[in-house]
Amino acid sequence: MSTAPKTARVADAFSDMIAAANAPAPARQSREVLEGRSIAEQVANRIMAMIKSGNLKSGDRLPTEQQMGIAFGISRPPLREALKALTLMGVLESRQGGRYTITDLSPSRLVAPFNTMLAVADYDVNEQFEARSVVDLELVRLCTERASPEVRQRIHKLAVDGRAFHDDPVAFRLLDIEFHQALYTGAHNRLLSALAQGLYDVGLDLRRVASGLPGVIEKSVGQHCEIAAAVVAGDAGAAAAAYRRHLEHVRDTTIVTMTEHQQ
Repeated sequence: MSTAPKTARVADAFSDMIAAANAPAPARQSREVLEGRSIAEQVANRIMAMIKSGNLKSGDRLPTEQQMGIAFGISRPPLREALKALTLMGVLESRQGGRYTITDLSPSRLVAPFNTMLAVADYDVNEQFEARSVVDLELVRLCTERASPEVRQRIHKLAVDGRAFHDDPVAFRLLDIEFHQALYTGAHNRLLSALAQGLYDVGLDLRRVASGLPGVIEKSVGQHCEIAAAVVAGDAGAAAAAYRRHLEHVRDTTIVTMTEHQQ
C-alpha cells in the first residue's frame, strides 16, 4: 500500500508550523512561553492537538528531529523531552532509525503507563477503592443501561455459580474476574473498562489472602447476586448501590489482611 497520503498529511501539518517558525521574533517568542508552561509541554500538547484534529493519525511517521525543531522553532533538548513524554504515555513509539510513529492509540496501550505507575507506587488501599468507586460505579450504571440480554444472562450465571465456591478460594477468584469483566463488557466503554481492569489488578496479592478469610467469599457471592439481579432488572440505581456495598466489603477485608501482615 502506498504511504503517499500519510506522508503528504504529515508534511502539510508541519508546514504550517514551519511557516510560523519563520514569523518575526516576537511572534516566535510568544509561542515558546505560554502561561509559564515549559516548551516541552507546549510541544507535546501541540502534537496531541494535531492527533485530535486528524492532522496526525495512527501509523503516521513524524518528521526528523531536525525538521520538527525547525517547525516548532525550538532546540533539540525540549523537543526530545516532549517526544519522550509522549512515548511514555503510549502515544508515540520509536522505530528503527530514530523516527517516531503515532501508535494505534488503543485504550489498552494508553492505560499501560497508568497501570505501571500503580504497580510501582506505594499502595494505598483507600485511594485505590476511592478510584474504583468512581470508575466501576459508572461502568455498572452503563452496563445496566446498555448490556445485551446475553451479557445480562452471563452476569447472572456467574453470580449464581459462585455459590458452589464458598470453600474454594482459587476457583472463586477465577470466577470473580470473569464476573467483573462481564460487567465492564456490558458497559460498552473500552477506555473505562481498561481503567477499571487496571484498578482491579492493584493489590491482588492482598485480596488473594483476604479471599481465604472465613465468610469473605460467601458474602462476596451474595453481593454479586444482588448486583446481577439489579442489572437483569435494569435498575441502575440498585445495581450501583449493591456494587458500592461490594467494594466497601472488599476494601474492608483488604485492610484487615494488611493489618494482620503488619503485625
